[in-house]
Amino acid sequence: MLAVFDKSVAKSPDALLQTESSSSVSALKDGILAAHFSSVHPDSVVINLASSGFMAYSSDIHNPLIPRMFGVVDDIFCLFEGHIENVAHLKQQYGLNKTANEVIIVIEAYRTLRDRGPYPADQVVRDIQGKFAFILFDGTSKATFIASDADGSVPFFWGTDAEGHLVLSSDGEVVKQGCGKSFASFPKGCLFTSSGGLRSYEHPINELKAVPKVDSSGEVCGLTFKVDEDSRKEKTGMPRVGSDANWSQHY
Repeated sequence: MLAVFDKSVAKSPDALLQTESSSSVSALKDGILAAHFSSVHPDSVVINLASSGFMAYSSDIHNPLIPRMFGVVDDIFCLFEGHIENVAHLKQQYGLNKTANEVIIVIEAYRTLRDRGPYPADQVVRDIQGKFAFILFDGTSKATFIASDADGSVPFFWGTDAEGHLVLSSDGEVVKQGCGKSFASFPKGCLFTSSGGLRSYEHPINELKAVPKVDSSGEVCGLTFKVDEDSRKEKTGMPRVGSDANWSQHY
């Protein structure tokens, strides 16, 4: 799976921006990265999100233990890779029918948050048990919701292209193609939202720090994000600004 979001939709963490290099390209200009993804995965499907970017997925090189899924409900687009172990519980929790699959569960979980559900985002993702990585885009609010499981079981990478756009993919080579040295594994046990940025849902009160990776020649070749046990985020509650407020604009 692959997604590229315009920097106006999803602002990359500063650490990813700081590692931009001349080896990166413009992932959105002239559809360069989408074309590269399609050349590597001939059966791929590309979903154009207009000025917000694009999403793409393919069923080739398919691991049956980590299936890929795509779904769209009410202008909410979601790419999901992996499987959820507590599907029955989550279907009941969100009032979904028996035919709902993992991607529909994630969409409904996000929609519950967006429409002022009672739980914080870190609790909602923490409730999802299994091996997974997902990328969600809300076309109505132009918001993203992205996460990886606590063990990092599903290969998932991200980076920043030459123009500061956010690139995410389960194919690390595709991210390197678009981002050069601005490349990293998406941190396990973390979630990313357009308005809230990156945070650990396992340790929601702690800050994350970026640690550069250095190759054998001493060159920086990406980075990793780790929980800073000595730091604490300021505790913020969900804004109470009216029953019809769009939660995703305030998180």
